[in-house]
Amino acid sequence: MSLLIPSVRPGYFGQGSVEVDPPAAAGEGSRRRLAITCESLITQPLEGVNTVTDVLEHAARTHGKKNAVGWRDIIKVHEEKKEVTKVVEGKEAKEEKTWKYFELSDYKYLSYIEMETKVSEVARALLGLGFASGDVFNIYAQTSVNWQLMAHACASISTTIATAYDTLGESGLTHSLNEPDCIGLFTNAELLPTVANVLANTPTVKFVIYDGKPSPALLEKIRMVRENIMTIHILDLPEHGQTVPVEELAPRRPTKDTLACIMYTSGSTGAPKGVCITHANIVASIGSVYIVFGHHFAPGNTYLAYLPLAHVLEYIVELCALFVGVTSGYARPKTLTDASVRNCLGDLNAFRPNIMFGVPAVWETIRKGILGKISSGGSLKQHVFNGAMALKKAAVPILGEFADSAILSKVRAATGGQLLFTMNGGAAISRETQEFLSHAIVPMMQGYGMTESCGMCTLLPPELMQCGVVGLPVPSVEIKLVDVPSAGYLSTNNPPRGEVCIRGPSVTKGYFKRPDLNADETIFTKDGWFRTGDIGQWNDDGTLSLIDRIKNLIKLQNGEYIALESLESIYKSCDLVANICVYASSEAKQPIAIIVPHEANLRHALEGSSTDNTISFSELCAKDEVRSLILKECNDVGRRGGFKAVEILYEVVLTSEEWTPESGLVTPAQKIQRAKIAQVFANEIKEAYRNH
Repeated sequence: MSLLIPSVRPGYFGQGSVEVDPPAAAGEGSRRRLAITCESLITQPLEGVNTVTDVLEHAARTHGKKNAVGWRDIIKVHEEKKEVTKVVEGKEAKEEKTWKYFELSDYKYLSYIEMETKVSEVARALLGLGFASGDVFNIYAQTSVNWQLMAHACASISTTIATAYDTLGESGLTHSLNEPDCIGLFTNAELLPTVANVLANTPTVKFVIYDGKPSPALLEKIRMVRENIMTIHILDLPEHGQTVPVEELAPRRPTKDTLACIMYTSGSTGAPKGVCITHANIVASIGSVYIVFGHHFAPGNTYLAYLPLAHVLEYIVELCALFVGVTSGYARPKTLTDASVRNCLGDLNAFRPNIMFGVPAVWETIRKGILGKISSGGSLKQHVFNGAMALKKAAVPILGEFADSAILSKVRAATGGQLLFTMNGGAAISRETQEFLSHAIVPMMQGYGMTESCGMCTLLPPELMQCGVVGLPVPSVEIKLVDVPSAGYLSTNNPPRGEVCIRGPSVTKGYFKRPDLNADETIFTKDGWFRTGDIGQWNDDGTLSLIDRIKNLIKLQNGEYIALESLESIYKSCDLVANICVYASSEAKQPIAIIVPHEANLRHALEGSSTDNTISFSELCAKDEVRSLILKECNDVGRRGGFKAVEILYEVVLTSEEWTPESGLVTPAQKIQRAKIAQVFANEIKEAYRNH
């Protein structure tokens, strides 16, 4: 795959990864490390940078008055009413819904020095309010500059933060406040109603710090819960630290072993687990990214920050951007495109980022949006686009470059036109989607990690650009594969396969207040390995591929295993699919899928058919011919992906209702809640398998 990234260094990573010793025991492979740092695991990006506070101070010294972070203010909220048709208990019903669109200002910025100054002001205010070392302060807010100001201020005085997704419901928020005995939280005005509802059940909370413009009545309701609750707008915080001299910050500086963050997982099974992340874990992870990607980042580059900061991927990436001098522009998932705002440009075109990270749900939405727009432009436009993609993919001299600059550049304009590369993380993405976006927009790299590893286990650098792999071991982690004999995954296979186990300075030592899990050797082994539950495969060039996940391996009636997550990543690339959950039981011969169709692409596909395309979306989903069409298209994608007969879908169940964290069918990180989906659609699943 051709690359246009000028900073690529051919051969930079040598053998990729190397074995550093023979297997320690039967049933496992050798430890492998990144080849260029195989002598020792990386613990920090630079000498003297041992904590998150050191990262900020280094950034201020090094990058000074350059732009560190940018944001947009909301000027006005536009409400538009639309009538939608739903089918309830077999009957058509119309209802009016209100859509909100934001009108936003231009980007405003803080320099690195200004950011450091504001963090110091907030930190002194927290000292003035009585925040102690070892206290835990919760951040339950949208991704923003204020999120980072509060986090850095807490870090600088050794107050641990606990994170909570802004889409978390009342029970999840209550858990993340009570388990660590949080003394307070930072939140947004829009989230204060949820906070008000849980405060009676969170007795340790004394401070509610917020931004935005809540109603006086809501603030009074919060203050009435307990007499010791104090509500403070973030703009009013500095006055609480006016009498606190700057010198009092020094004794409170964290060390590398200080607990920086209790990051709660999104809770796809049971209550969220709090992963304990120290300052040492964080700076080791930053050091890893710096070695693998540092030469691709230049001061003045721009990064679009819109993923949840309560997700470890976004948290670490923003700290890396701060360290290397890349400007982070804050955005909202609902205001990324021009179509999602009013009287202004969307965030992508307003900020024009060079670097963008995303999760599979984001990339699938972008790909299908591009295809939908091209399809709606008529057959000529579609043929021109397909021809340009073919020339680019084949790297035809001159013609490929012409197609890229004259035709595909118009596609790139939708993302601001300045992207150098993108990165996928959070879950596997299909090869088809990765290839499409790499050719249509810019190269898409892969990464693999989890909260327990500070988001970083492997990274795929541009030097090794390819599809279907998640990259090389990061320099702060070593990896070995352990056999899973029941599924035939062995470290002695060719290529070697097995459960991915990781160890190193960026890997957590355990979960908060969960001695049961920390003593569980199926999670943490006595010699320090964390068992990920993912099935990996070593490739000839030293990269790692993820091929399965132990929990989602289902043994079918014929004795063969299928990997549900792996199937989903491929089937999700079908143009007619917006979201999908593949389901199978041990009595089944083949899987089925519960699918939320992509409405625009579905309606386009039905043009010229006998199906009435003007009926409501829910009515379309109820039609047998629509179900048959989506089943056929999905299975065509599966066959092109090399699926075996037992991996081909037997049937599909269609639903017009989007899966959201509020409905409980996906996590705040957009991972499907498999058990809940199976429960909600139990009758439809039973019917789908009735004649199997």
